[in-house]
Amino acid sequence: MAFVLIYGSVNTVSAEENVVENKDNNKILEEVVLSTPQINDEEEIAPVQAAEVSENSTLKEKLKNVYHLEIDKYDRPEYLFREILTHECEDDSIMDKWHVWGAYNGYADMGIDEDGNFDSKYTGNAHNVGFDGFLRNNNGDFRIMLGFPSHSKRNYTQTLFSDVYIATNKIPHHRVQIGHFRPQIGMEGGSSAYTLSFLGRSQIARNFGTARRLGGRIKGDYSFMDYDFGLYSSGTFFEEWFPGAEFVGWINLKPFAKLDEQKYGKLKIGGGIDGGKREDSFFVTGAYIGYEYKKFMAEFEWANANGYNGYNGHSRKHATGFYTTIGYMITKKLQILACFDQFTPDKNFAENKKREITLGLNYFIKGQALRLIMNYAFCQNDVGKDSHRIMLGAQILI
Repeated sequence: MAFVLIYGSVNTVSAEENVVENKDNNKILEEVVLSTPQINDEEEIAPVQAAEVSENSTLKEKLKNVYHLEIDKYDRPEYLFREILTHECEDDSIMDKWHVWGAYNGYADMGIDEDGNFDSKYTGNAHNVGFDGFLRNNNGDFRIMLGFPSHSKRNYTQTLFSDVYIATNKIPHHRVQIGHFRPQIGMEGGSSAYTLSFLGRSQIARNFGTARRLGGRIKGDYSFMDYDFGLYSSGTFFEEWFPGAEFVGWINLKPFAKLDEQKYGKLKIGGGIDGGKREDSFFVTGAYIGYEYKKFMAEFEWANANGYNGYNGHSRKHATGFYTTIGYMITKKLQILACFDQFTPDKNFAENKKREITLGLNYFIKGQALRLIMNYAFCQNDVGKDSHRIMLGAQILI
């Protein structure tokens, strides 16, 4: 099983936060390379196709492997108990392997709220369990992920089925997926909760994106470009069957793809749109730029909405915002971060901006599989009082 525990949140984080793409890499960490959220992270707890699982190993040997596990990639989750919880099928089975997992997400924080009062709290956001199956010869894979949030404005049936989809990678450089999942609305808005730099998403991500829908998508991945195009029902979280159609498209350019990464680093420039109709028409545009060089990373993302259809539902408001983050690996396991995040929830009013300045520390004990987190956030509101929060968190993937 995979259990995820997160204490603390810079922002209000959705109860149905998920889990992403995984590739096996147990080599000893020689040099830490930072990585920003990937565009192809719809598999929240990652597929284990790349895992080399030996069923001849004893449980004691597998647990010893967990103890000595070293992970040098932080752009995707890893599993502490990947070998133990992955089952290889018989040769005559149409299934290649399957993987079961579970997740828990919660947080605790303390600080001064907008009313000037001190408060502290602990909230268990969600309990998730899932089953991933993989067919032989890369013919297909599927996922069933259930969510059990401890609090939600939605009813039980609307939050029970989080990810339910089937997919195939048979077309070279492409992945086709059909079902219920999170679209790529913005770079961060479509990425996994478990690769975020901070405990919560940016304001544009949690307002415009991160809501699951029924639909289909095709994703391409080439050296100099990747893309994600999908057509969906504009009804989110099974609240409505088909109130209207919604198109989501995102493209990333990677101009340094063929250059020496140690010399030039990695550059990604992206942009996309999200448009459709739910009660009224809505349209969101966004742009992203991210750069990584050895232990340093920086990213900037902007979005503008003439109406939107995000996690909290459909809104007719015209809103805009951006965030910028920089990070540096002080040691092989310790990362320091800073972020400036600004959001205008209604452009019809001149002075209603919300700003969040966040400082963070990440200690990657075993990559994203075992991570300790500390955030301090100063929140400034043009139409309200300022607030301060300190968040202590932990992330565990089993």
